[in-house]
Amino acid sequence: MSDAGVWGFTDDRGTELTAVQPPERVVAYVRAGAALRDLGVTPVAVYGSGHDGGALDPVKAGELAAAGVPYLGPGRTLDEEAVRGLRPDLIVDVTYDGKSAYALDEAVAERLGVPLMVLSVGNELTLSAIIGRFGELGAALGGSAVPAAHQDPEAVLRSVAARSDVTVLALSGAGPDQVHLARPHAWPELARLQELGVRLLDPGPGAGANWLTADWEHAARLNPGLVLYDSRANAVGPDAFPPVAHARVAPWNPETPPSPAAYARFFAELAALLQE
Repeated sequence: MSDAGVWGFTDDRGTELTAVQPPERVVAYVRAGAALRDLGVTPVAVYGSGHDGGALDPVKAGELAAAGVPYLGPGRTLDEEAVRGLRPDLIVDVTYDGKSAYALDEAVAERLGVPLMVLSVGNELTLSAIIGRFGELGAALGGSAVPAAHQDPEAVLRSVAARSDVTVLALSGAGPDQVHLARPHAWPELARLQELGVRLLDPGPGAGANWLTADWEHAARLNPGLVLYDSRANAVGPDAFPPVAHARVAPWNPETPPSPAAYARFFAELAALLQE
């Protein structure tokens, strides 16, 4: 709050948004919307990115589908009249560069006359800072408090990782001949896994800030014990890519909702995999 009776929030572009009361009808990019849903704020609708199609990707949806939240399609091809009909008083997107919205043309929000809130999910922030910012927004929008976990999933993962010699490679399948190999430092959640002691493999030098694009033979030469594969609908899954050495495979959502609940599940699942 900036003044009595005036709602305010400064986004990660440094843009201060104000209103006479907290926004109640939020339209959001699916990753942001899934996080807000976890934090007790249910969007009136969500939209996708340029990687998404006409149907909501179940991997990215979190609890949105179960809550009956409508999906409007990719953000760059939104039906503006359909959005207008929802009477939104806030649009929430994410940014990877700290400057521009990722999934929505900002001119759309301007034409609709709806404030656009943008929160960072890029590697200029730590994972805890990203989750914290979404928590602040959720609270500002009247979301419910997140109950404390019975067990700290990061502490469990740290303990398991200290006893494990399993090497882990995160990747996104691009086809039978090509794969995008994640650079751990470029992904806040992967960087956090390294801090917790998980033995993430770096794909090595080459072009690409977030990914090294290579062939599957390169991935196999890294000899991982566990492959975390991009499970989003736009990526190629393990049924369509060759074995990576003798590695086990497990799904990884590079757009996990930035909420404590979503990352607690991810850390718990990874801890279980490292113990197998």
